[in-house]
Amino acid sequence: MTRSDLVARLAERFPQLTQRDSEFAVKTMLDAMSDALARGHRIEIRGFGSFSISRRPPRMGRNPRSGAQVVIPERLVPHFKPGKALREAVDEAPRVQPDRPA
Repeated sequence: MTRSDLVARLAERFPQLTQRDSEFAVKTMLDAMSDALARGHRIEIRGFGSFSISRRPPRMGRNPRSGAQVVIPERLVPHFKPGKALREAVDEAPRVQPDRPA
């Protein structure tokens, strides 16, 4: 599902909202979540999951072209942990193979 699919589903489910209102609502929510994570806050949505920031420690890497060792600095990355209800819903969903191009 893409962002535009989410906007379309929201507008479809709530007929009182226009497409523009749905787009604004989705953008506002995603921006608020991004801002909270950027400030280092944790986001928890009961039944869905939680978003947090994880720290990747610095490490030594290797340049594949030259073989030289390179220091890879520490990074902060977003992390999602699904909630119990989401895990159970996904586990109980019928298995569908995605269409694969030939």
